[in-house]
Amino acid sequence: MNKSEFVELVKEVGEFETKKDAEKAINAFVAGIEAALVKKESIELVGFGKFEAVMQKGKEGKVPGSSKTYKTADKFVPKFKPGKSLKDSVANAK
Repeated sequence: MNKSEFVELVKEVGEFETKKDAEKAINAFVAGIEAALVKKESIELVGFGKFEAVMQKGKEGKVPGSSKTYKTADKFVPKFKPGKSLKDSVANAK
């Protein structure tokens, strides 16, 4: 599903009058999540899931076909953990 299809779905499910209103709501939600994660805060939507920024340790590896090695730096990455209601809804869908 691409963004325009998702906007149409949100318009129908959220009973928005126009696609523009639905897209504005989606953009506000995404911007809010992004702003909180940049501040290293977690967002928990009970039943839906939890968004958080977690530290990912750097990795060492070897370039295939050569003797060169590399190391990546530690960094924060976004993480989503689904809630029980969301898990159950997806599992029960046919």
